[in-house]
Amino acid sequence: MISRRTFLAVTTGALLAPSLSWTESEFPIMLDHILLGCNDLDQGIAFVEEHTGIRAAFGGVHPGRGTRNALLSLGDQHYLEIIAPDPKQDSAQPFAAQTLATIKGLSNPRLIGWAAHPGDIEALAKKLHDAGIATQGPWPGSRARPDGRVLSWKSLVLADDRHGLLPFFIEWSADSVHPSVDAPAGCRLERFAVADPDPAGLERTFQRLGIDVPVERGERPQLRARINGPKGKFEVSS
Repeated sequence: MISRRTFLAVTTGALLAPSLSWTESEFPIMLDHILLGCNDLDQGIAFVEEHTGIRAAFGGVHPGRGTRNALLSLGDQHYLEIIAPDPKQDSAQPFAAQTLATIKGLSNPRLIGWAAHPGDIEALAKKLHDAGIATQGPWPGSRARPDGRVLSWKSLVLADDRHGLLPFFIEWSADSVHPSVDAPAGCRLERFAVADPDPAGLERTFQRLGIDVPVERGERPQLRARINGPKGKFEVSS
């Protein structure tokens, strides 16, 4: 019997495997970051510090998206993005408006999405298009760090991301330092999973994308993460 990882690596329906295979911890190795949404950035930073013992550092603002963030490293090439409305921006471009509306409406911090880094994002866009999977982008993005350095990237989103269960894709520019490198350290991502009332159906969707991620049965669609920090294990969900 072949393993599920091996199956995904050889199946003709897998577009990205094996690059998005599991590590020894339970999450896709190409997981870039997870997004914790909140309606106030200071409150989000305090929430994460209370549960992990590490204080996230202010990252910067997203021009045209109406948001700002704070970052916490979760290990090599993985990080937590705490994302909240930017009080100095009154609106967002159409493609970012839904995210802004979602986080403005949150009463408590929760996971709102996740990103994977597939490598060449233009090549991925073509593969998904050829497979009949609708996408939007790639779009350019950037933000200025507090030290004045500008981080740049391209992002590609699925037209139907199953309300955040499926990732969006990100390719960092070659001259950008990945946020996990110099964000406050001390935490590790131990597990990242998705839950759905129809886990088999969701697994088929991930297989079509070539993404190997733990899928669990749940009463409702949900993202689930477990972070290990100085204060112990911290579990957070959508």
